[in-house]
Amino acid sequence: MAAVLAGSGWPADGDRGHSGSGPTVLRITLGAQLRRLREARGISRAAAGHLIRGSESKISRLELGRSPFKERDVADLLTFYGVTDAEERAALLDLVKQANNPGWWHKYSDVLPHWLNAYLGLEEGASMIRGYEEHAVPPLLQTAEYAKAYLKLANPGAPPLEIDRRVDLQRERQRILSAAEGPRVWTVIDESALRRPTVGRETMRGQLRHLMEMGQRPNVTVQVLPYGADAHALVGHSFTILRFGEPDLPDLVYLEQLNSALYIDKREDVDLYTSVMETLCAQALPPWATAELLRELHDLL
Repeated sequence: MAAVLAGSGWPADGDRGHSGSGPTVLRITLGAQLRRLREARGISRAAAGHLIRGSESKISRLELGRSPFKERDVADLLTFYGVTDAEERAALLDLVKQANNPGWWHKYSDVLPHWLNAYLGLEEGASMIRGYEEHAVPPLLQTAEYAKAYLKLANPGAPPLEIDRRVDLQRERQRILSAAEGPRVWTVIDESALRRPTVGRETMRGQLRHLMEMGQRPNVTVQVLPYGADAHALVGHSFTILRFGEPDLPDLVYLEQLNSALYIDKREDVDLYTSVMETLCAQALPPWATAELLRELHDLL
């Protein structure tokens, strides 16, 4: 499936839940567990929907994690599915409460692009984030100064307060890099993005220093794809691949556009992007050579 994220019905909120997963991830996981329980009893979606005063499509949305859960509905479904063990019921109902928590970014809803909601919930629940960036430093690795300058370029005419709030949002988003159960981040940045000091020389120098520092972290790998690498012919635009520890969540590819975004979770499509990512990593400068190039570019500015 490849769906336009804006208006697609994917879950929009997230926050830290148990096992380091945010509610976006927990909703999908809970939905998958309810689907397995229903199928094990041979109960149709229509029958389950009728039980909770809903429809077949409502059960479908719940099982895909695309709608919030009501504790009463889940309790009724568990009874209908024959789940009588008190401990099991308590665990699943507790999951409902966690999955319905508002996201930490809810307070930024006035400046948050609507298509980014679902991605943020999945980003913080990922075990690995791999991506290629063609035009800019990836958001998780941007300094506040770089982010501010880049956001001004991308949003001409935006009030200073809006830019500042977007920078604050980005800095909070970056906290997953220091979280105990945060993801591993592996990024390949096109060399042209680092040689184009559109954000200003001093800002770019600070950003290059930051990339060198981040590349030394055990959970962060930074590589630069140099000019002339054959892999350029394989890539049409930036992309991100999310991998999750939860078995119910397949790998996802995220493609952000100017005013929307795409999810891709069809297995053969994800495999294609994964193959391209492997080629990019193989042809990009290894981390030690990347650090040398970053230092060289820093000294040239």
